[in-house]
Amino acid sequence: MSEQPLFAQCLSAVDSVSTLAELETVIASIRDCYRLSHLVFHVVRLGASDADHPLILSTYPSAWTEYYIENDFFAVDPVVTVSRVGLLPVDWSSLDRKNATTRRFFREADTYGVGRFGLTVPIRGPAGERSLLTATSNSTEHGWRALRADCKPDLQLLAPYIHEKALSVSDLRTTAMQNLSRRQLECLDLLAQGWLPKQIAAHLAISESSVRLHIRLARRKLGGLTTTQAVGRAVEIGIIRG
Repeated sequence: MSEQPLFAQCLSAVDSVSTLAELETVIASIRDCYRLSHLVFHVVRLGASDADHPLILSTYPSAWTEYYIENDFFAVDPVVTVSRVGLLPVDWSSLDRKNATTRRFFREADTYGVGRFGLTVPIRGPAGERSLLTATSNSTEHGWRALRADCKPDLQLLAPYIHEKALSVSDLRTTAMQNLSRRQLECLDLLAQGWLPKQIAAHLAISESSVRLHIRLARRKLGGLTTTQAVGRAVEIGIIRG
């Protein structure tokens, strides 16, 4: 394992976990491997559900995390705001700090050793869920530029894997995927039993094109590259029969 490239080692470590506690330990090891001050994975929202900020796996000091949640800094954190619309990594140096609330937020974060510099990678999941992977550093500006260039490509690749693992080893993936509509579930269920779209259409008294639309939407929500994969995932989490 030591002979593998750093990214491959980290990916293998993420793939091997089976609990959130193990994943949090791996996140800490990834932080150390890339010589970061902190690394944080934050589920911002679970698709169409009402669950906001349901999960944070962080190497930040627990005092800062508790203070952040207690003061509902989700509402003023500019990184969270950017994640609502952006898909590209955000370097904290590009954030607008003209607002007094934003400046105060970063000043308070700095007192807890969060990091002078940061890079946040937004992640969009198949069920519409949104997450963030944030790396921080207390290095010099020159040191941060070199570190960012070194770790940014790997973090962009690791982010969706961490997202998928976090949701799959918790009950969050099930919650997000259960946002399928009744028709989508019916179509997938019958498809899993070996029915053809034409037969499903006749059985449900809807058009064949509607059946195919429901299946396509369900596949997207389940994150399946193919319909077969989507059916397999739906069976695995128990929302349709096997």
